Amino acid sequence: MKRQVTLVLPQKISDQLRDHLFPGDGLEAAALLLCTQVGKRRSKLLGREIIAVPYLHCTRRPDSITWPGEYVEAAIDRAAPRGDIVIAVHSHPGGFYAFSDIDDKSDLALMSALQQGTDQVAGSAIMIPDGAMRARIYENGRATRNVDLTMVVGTDIFSWWNEGATAAGPMMPAMAFTSGMRAWLGRLSICVIGVSGTGSIVAEQLARLGVGEIILIDFDRLEERNLNRILNSTLLDIGSLKVEAFAIAIRRYRPDCEVIPISDSVATAEAILAACEADMLFSCVDTAEGRHIADRLSAYFAMPLFDVGVAIPTRETPTGERRIAEVYGRVDYVFPGGSSLMDRGVYDAALLESEYLARVAPDAHAQKIKDGYLRGMAEEAPGVITLNMRAASACVIEFIARLFPFRDFPNEARARSIFMLAEGDEDTFAESQFAAGNRFPLAAGETDPLLGLPALARRRRVA
Repeated sequence: MKRQVTLVLPQKISDQLRDHLFPGDGLEAAALLLCTQVGKRRSKLLGREIIAVPYLHCTRRPDSITWPGEYVEAAIDRAAPRGDIVIAVHSHPGGFYAFSDIDDKSDLALMSALQQGTDQVAGSAIMIPDGAMRARIYENGRATRNVDLTMVVGTDIFSWWNEGATAAGPMMPAMAFTSGMRAWLGRLSICVIGVSGTGSIVAEQLARLGVGEIILIDFDRLEERNLNRILNSTLLDIGSLKVEAFAIAIRRYRPDCEVIPISDSVATAEAILAACEADMLFSCVDTAEGRHIADRLSAYFAMPLFDVGVAIPTRETPTGERRIAEVYGRVDYVFPGGSSLMDRGVYDAALLESEYLARVAPDAHAQKIKDGYLRGMAEEAPGVITLNMRAASACVIEFIARLFPFRDFPNEARARSIFMLAEGDEDTFAESQFAAGNRFPLAAGETDPLLGLPALARRRRVA
């Protein structure tokens, strides 16, 4: 991945910015965007707050704008204590999708002031009426590099690449299911949490679709009982780490794909800091804790999240036999600032506590049956690969639809989809049917403790 800098805006922040920059009078407007910076291998700037410059305090024209320094000072005062990066954003109402000579000249003094005030790099950006943005980063008062990718993450995922853009406009996304889509995906990084029955199928699809970088997170090792549902696994892989075995398999047919295996629990700092560098997040786990971490990752690092789960509840007949009650598959799409998995009841505090109890006090938890694929039955090697494939495919299709719209209805209508194979039905739920609880800070980045979890507090040395 050659990309160096990505700018990510939650839809909520993007909408606030766009509403202010385009009041409808055809004149330029300005705002200051405060961003959290994360990432080690490459930089991600997460838009967390805007400071709007009032129209009456500006000299506004169709092709230029000036504003008083007090708003720059306000942005510095807000950003400096948190280590935020400030990006000065203004509109181009006429749709000119490039920095003008006037922009270049005005940035010289403004960027120096922002850098000196925050002790960080600074940035400038333009937005055109359809919301597309183009940005650049300054160091030592000079433009040093363009922001490679700008993303807005909401019910849809909008992405604008600097490469290929012209003054007439950004390069438009390719049509879904084409070779152009494959080329577009080749620029993206995606993290898959859980590389077992469902996760291996999700990762396999992403790799064969052409995704450029795949981060795999799973602490477990392959066992013989896994061979009937983990793709690419063989007898020779028994005892190997799942992520290592799957990474080797992907490299055999995608040598151009960068595969990063993380053989650790997602509830560790190493895994979280690896996951946050991806553009998208897939949660393919079967624990409440795993989904809770994914939920927090989505909010703290402004990442779109696709969560998939399957279940086969059973019931006892009057004769004491067990029968299948239903065969479920569920896909949830979560975006930063929207409803979380916890808001939707995918897991709750009681389930988190129950899992914790099972880990630390197994004797006290012995009376409860651990949920597996077939709830209420002990099955070492359930034959569920067909169910996993159906659910994993639905999950990846949801991902494609958000980036490369192809539906005849808005994506907002499919925040959740559930298929029921015994009943032969499918239910869908719109984002508006879930109440967003705003449980987790938006675009807060690498706070201490990490993800706001006390167990992930950074250790401090005592003198």
